[in-house]
Amino acid sequence: MTIETLVQEEDVMAGGVVAAEDRRILQWSSVIAGAFAAGAMSFILVSFGVAIGLGVSSASPTWRDASSALALLSGLYLIIQAIVSFGFGGYIAGRTAQPAPALTTVEDDDERRDGLHGLTSWALAVLIGAALLAIIGASAIERSPMRSSSGNATSAEPLLSYELDKLFRAPRRPVNTDMREARAEAGRILMTTSSHSGISVDDRNYLVQQVAALTGLGAPDAEKRVDASIVDAHAAINRARRNSVIVAFSVAAAALIGAAVAWAAAVAGGRHRDGEPLPNWMASSNRFHRSRRAMPVP
Repeated sequence: MTIETLVQEEDVMAGGVVAAEDRRILQWSSVIAGAFAAGAMSFILVSFGVAIGLGVSSASPTWRDASSALALLSGLYLIIQAIVSFGFGGYIAGRTAQPAPALTTVEDDDERRDGLHGLTSWALAVLIGAALLAIIGASAIERSPMRSSSGNATSAEPLLSYELDKLFRAPRRPVNTDMREARAEAGRILMTTSSHSGISVDDRNYLVQQVAALTGLGAPDAEKRVDASIVDAHAAINRARRNSVIVAFSVAAAALIGAAVAWAAAVAGGRHRDGEPLPNWMASSNRFHRSRRAMPVP
């Protein structure tokens, strides 16, 4: 009882009784401010990257022919912009958060509290960005001409549109000929070239018959065109798969690294807010940049 009485008196002298859990309550105004700051900075950096040709994706049909070096460079830029954006947002979240009460029972309580503000701000920014991308993607699909005009559209159309154009190219064709169903079916067949067994003989022969009937080519020319389209489709699918893997890995790496950066930046922002030096695990990194010198002997 004596110890509890002394603790209560010290709390009253410090400004009142402070519950231990109050020091861990997040201030959502700071979290939202940090998330918006991170989102704005990310939008600026991504727009700049797209302008100089470092976008991780593109609607251009020639993007699929991009080299692996360009895909890797775009992924690296995505990681760098995530570090800058989430670091900026985390710093804002930590700097604008109210300082913890003076009475603390754990030495690193302030660091954990500021770090949680930065981490929560990172999570909110990621969720907002994912929701916006989902909304934009769904809107683009609903407004696409292929979806609104025909139910025969296939996922192969945007990927293999050039190969399908070459496959059914004809110098003379009757006016108002509907090629959508034939293109959709041929696209689904060409997508099987990426499987382990490849395109079957029956599918190949069917494509040869379709090309000969719709273009007016002879059987030998139709076979050559189909074989060339099969090779081109297989290469295009492999390139698209390679770029998709690079983009997915870059996005995941950027998100994970951004979480760590947001935590550290929020901690730094909280220390600058309180006018205190950086924690030891940050300040100790300076020793790697200092060369050892012999101390002068008096």
